[in-house]
Amino acid sequence: MSALAGFVLAAVLALVLWPRLQPTLATPAFERENFRRQRIPVAAGLVIIVAVLVAALPYSLVVLWSDDGPVIGRSIASAVLASVGFGLFGLLDDLVGSTTRRGYRGHVGALRHGELTTGLLKLVGGGLVAVVVAWPWAGSLPRLIAAALVVALAANLGNLLDRAPGRVGKVSLLVFVVLAVTSRLAPELTGPALVAGAGLGMLWPDLRERCMLGDTGSNVLGAGAGLGLVATTGPGTWWVAVLVLAALNLVSERVSFSDVIGRTPPLRWLDRWGARPR
Repeated sequence: MSALAGFVLAAVLALVLWPRLQPTLATPAFERENFRRQRIPVAAGLVIIVAVLVAALPYSLVVLWSDDGPVIGRSIASAVLASVGFGLFGLLDDLVGSTTRRGYRGHVGALRHGELTTGLLKLVGGGLVAVVVAWPWAGSLPRLIAAALVVALAANLGNLLDRAPGRVGKVSLLVFVVLAVTSRLAPELTGPALVAGAGLGMLWPDLRERCMLGDTGSNVLGAGAGLGLVATTGPGTWWVAVLVLAALNLVSERVSFSDVIGRTPPLRWLDRWGARPR
């Protein structure tokens, strides 16, 4: 039950930390216009990172006395690395990134013209972070490649989904619920549970447009979901996930997820549940 306890703990911590970090995030350096042209804090995903780090501390004791200690420790270490690594690259993009270059084609095209975008740095740096995060779960090079691709592609998909208030938080929560059921709350899910729980704690402020999680938060939530899949399934599932995630990432270059969601009643209802009227 360590995964469920971690999920609840991280959610509570995010709820407690948000009002305390809000004054810092409300400074001009962190403010951006949302789709309503209102200036609100961006990079509020920093709350998720801090909540994961603080929630991870009590588990240092669990690792010592629990029979599942080594597994829990590995899971939490991977989640902390994913949160800090993807979060910092996302923060860089949130604060100094250009909005004129988007998608793989945009960033690669910029490089051809001698421009190194923060988005490309995030893609390359995120790939390296994914390798480090996936390393403890892989026993061979092919498995390492598959696991790292799952984490990296899931992180980028989280960023692509973050186009409406609360959307990426809902997807993260849904993935966690599915993994929790299919794995029966396996101890391997403890680290990803911290990430998903922190995302839940920030869901309401995001839905009510009091902040934007930004790339800082969406990349972390996506990576946490990818790590959860890696930690609770096997290589066969990883490769299937790679194909699905890669397809979604490539489709996003030409298809708007928001348009698809808007034209699909069940998805539209879920997407707009709890959000302010548009």
